[in-house]
Amino acid sequence: MESSVKRCEKSIPAQIAFQLDGSKDMYTAFLIKYAEIGVKGKNRHLFEEALVRQIQYALHRCGGEFRIHKTPGRIYAQAQAEFDFDEAVGCLRRVFGIRAICPVVSVRDEGFGKLRADVIRYLEQAHPDRSHTFKVQARRSRKNYPLDSNDINAQLGEAVLHAYPEMKVDVHRPEIVLNVEIREKIYLYSQVIPGPGGMPVGTGGKALLLLSGGIDSPVAGYMIAKRGVKIDAVYFHAPPYTGERARQKVVDLARQVSAYAGPVYLYVVNFTQMQLFIYENCPHEELTIIMRRYMMRIAQKIAEETGCLGLITGESIGQVASQTLHSLAATNEVCDLPVYRPLIGFDKQDIVAWSEKIGTYETSIQPYEDCCTIFVAKHPVTKPNRKIIRRHEEPVAEKMDELMKEALEGKELVIVS
Repeated sequence: MESSVKRCEKSIPAQIAFQLDGSKDMYTAFLIKYAEIGVKGKNRHLFEEALVRQIQYALHRCGGEFRIHKTPGRIYAQAQAEFDFDEAVGCLRRVFGIRAICPVVSVRDEGFGKLRADVIRYLEQAHPDRSHTFKVQARRSRKNYPLDSNDINAQLGEAVLHAYPEMKVDVHRPEIVLNVEIREKIYLYSQVIPGPGGMPVGTGGKALLLLSGGIDSPVAGYMIAKRGVKIDAVYFHAPPYTGERARQKVVDLARQVSAYAGPVYLYVVNFTQMQLFIYENCPHEELTIIMRRYMMRIAQKIAEETGCLGLITGESIGQVASQTLHSLAATNEVCDLPVYRPLIGFDKQDIVAWSEKIGTYETSIQPYEDCCTIFVAKHPVTKPNRKIIRRHEEPVAEKMDELMKEALEGKELVIVS
């Protein structure tokens, strides 16, 4: 049982890198496009429904009231009340499974003359600077519409040129693509905001992230969550050697990951007594490896209790002494569950670039040390022999099992969202 449970919630400001040309007030809906889900077979509807749930959750979190509905290959989010455009887009850009977000204007089908007028009005509002090349791209899903796609493209293009002679047609590399989707309603859009891609969270099972205060582990959690995996996390705290600020830093990182992965159940484990006992009773060059092996044992226990199907770490081959192939083999040895290392072949610069992209870098570089850096050996072994490691663990095994049991019983659960 957890000694305590805390819920930690905090709103995250939307970060929008994409700028619209015209007014945002004109948009009352979003067309959501997905990619990878579209190649699924008979179970495709399960992924679509999961994505719809994630979209509903994201828009509800930003205070919007939307009606979500599906059509073949498309999901629409129709606003039911006024909403903050930037905040809504910011939330949608963190929903895995979304390839693109298109702010749309929906118009009623009252004849082609009305559609021509609607298109001219749309361009006036969406693109006030009309010194652009363009093309019209119609998609006619409703086959009883009196004009086919080519006729719609030609006649609407002619109408645009008549209204705005300064605009020029370029069918190969246009600066503006005016999309006209004819479905149960007619949707107009020309802005395509990139989404994160991936698969909807919750479609790939659940795994436990070993979350430290560093740069790597939050990125690893993000990447596994992007494949549809629900993320829980464990953090090893070592008071008084690591302070409350170090702990809060990890909670903040979990919150930043949760912006993409949904609520994170963060288990905080007091590792102090175990570290001290290892420090006093094991060869110093093997401290990091033996501590890491016990962290993996504890993480596996928590994973098994919570239904996680694997462990996630931010390790990269050769980055530090505990991440050589020999060291990784030594830590893997104590785990029955698979250990997922999405950063295994990344350079540090690659990992830093990803942490900046997802917004965790500035938090990760705050100068609060974690338990691994406090007790690091001066000359750690880089090619540990597993037989020797096992022999050195034998004299401390009984006491360490007791301390591990106490640490697990005293763990704290913080629900971060």
